[in-house]
Amino acid sequence: MRRPETDAIRIQAERSANNEHSVPLYLTSSYVFEDAEDMRSQFAEEKTGHIYSRYANPNVEEFNRKMAALEGAECGWATATGMAAVFTFFGALLSSGDHIVSCRSVFGSTHKLLTEVLPKWQIDHTYVDFDDYEGFENAITASTKLVYIETPSNPALDIIDIERLSEVCKRNKVLLVVDNCFATPLLQQPIKLGADVTIHSATKYIDGQGRTLGGVILSSLVIIEKVKNFARHSGPAMSPFNAWILSKSLETLDVRLERHCNNALEIAKRLEGHPAVAFVKYPFLESHPHYAIAKKQMRQGGGIVTFELKSGLEGGKKFLNSLELFSLTANLGDVRSIATHPASTTHSKLSAEQRIEVGITDGMVRLSIGLEHVEDIWKDLNGAL
Repeated sequence: MRRPETDAIRIQAERSANNEHSVPLYLTSSYVFEDAEDMRSQFAEEKTGHIYSRYANPNVEEFNRKMAALEGAECGWATATGMAAVFTFFGALLSSGDHIVSCRSVFGSTHKLLTEVLPKWQIDHTYVDFDDYEGFENAITASTKLVYIETPSNPALDIIDIERLSEVCKRNKVLLVVDNCFATPLLQQPIKLGADVTIHSATKYIDGQGRTLGGVILSSLVIIEKVKNFARHSGPAMSPFNAWILSKSLETLDVRLERHCNNALEIAKRLEGHPAVAFVKYPFLESHPHYAIAKKQMRQGGGIVTFELKSGLEGGKKFLNSLELFSLTANLGDVRSIATHPASTTHSKLSAEQRIEVGITDGMVRLSIGLEHVEDIWKDLNGAL
C-alpha cells in the first residue's frame, strides 16, 4: 500500500493518445457521444462517461481521487469554493426540521449559514463549547442529523478529540463532520479517527500559493452520491482549470507543510517568550491546553499561530501597520506569511459577545506562517513588536 505522499504525486487522470507525462487541461463544457444509444445510456446512468463539466470533468475527477486517497475516504466531490463545499453538504444531507450540533468556534461564514441561512428552511442548530463532550451528547435530539466541528479551529486553534467525539456520534447515530482545512489530510485524517465526513477549503494549504479557489467534500460512496445528486442540479462546480492547479499543488503539499510547520513552531516558541505578548496558541506548544490531543491526532502542528498583544486593540493595529515582510490579506496557507486581525475581518460578523465566547479577543492576531526563511520572518515580527 502506497503512502499518501506518493498518491498525491502519482494518482493521475488516464493518459490520452498523446502519452503526456503531465495531465493536460480539459477546458470543455460538454462532451461528444458516439451515437444516440451512447447518449441515452449515459444520461440514464447505465454507462459511465462524461456528459457535461458541471457533472464531471477529468481534471476534477483526478483532484477528487487524490483528495480521497489522502483522507482515506471512499470518494469525494469538489466545489467552487470551501464555503460552497460546506453549503452543498448541508443542502444535500439536511431537510426542513433537521437539527445540527456544532462546536461554537467555527469560521465566520459557517456561523452565518447556521444562524441566518439554514433557519430559512427550518433547519436549526445548537452550539456547544469545543471541549464539552457531555454537552455535545446532551445537545443531540431526535431531529439531529449531524455534529459539525473545526479542529484546529479558526482562528483560536482549539483542538477537539475526534476519536472521543466520534464515539458520542456513533452512540447516537448521527454523522460527525470535520472541517479539516487547517490540518490538511497530511497532518490529520479525521475519517481514520472515526469521522464520517471531512470538508476542506482547498483555497488554503491545498493550493498553497494564493492563486485559486476550491473546496471538497470527502466521505463514503453513499454520502457522496447524495452530494453529487444535489450538486449536479444546484451547480457549485469546480472549474477544470482550478482542479488542474489544485491537483498539481497536491504534489508539493508534503514538502510545503514540513516548512510551514517547522517555521510556525519556531515562531510560536519565540513569541511565547516575548515581553509584549500576553499569550500564544499553537497546537504543538506544550502550553496549549489540549497539547496532548493535538499530539495524538496530528502529525505536526500546522502553519497557523495566534497570539494576544498585551497592548490590546490599539497595539494590535500598530503592530500590523509596522509589519514589512508579512502580507495583510484575508487568506491563509500561502507560501507568503500573512497577518490578520480576526475581530475586524474574518469574524467581524460576530458580535463582541460571540467573539469572546469562541476565544477571539480584540487584540488577537492570527499569523499564517509562510515558507520564507524563519529568521527573516522573526526579524519582521520582532521589529513590529
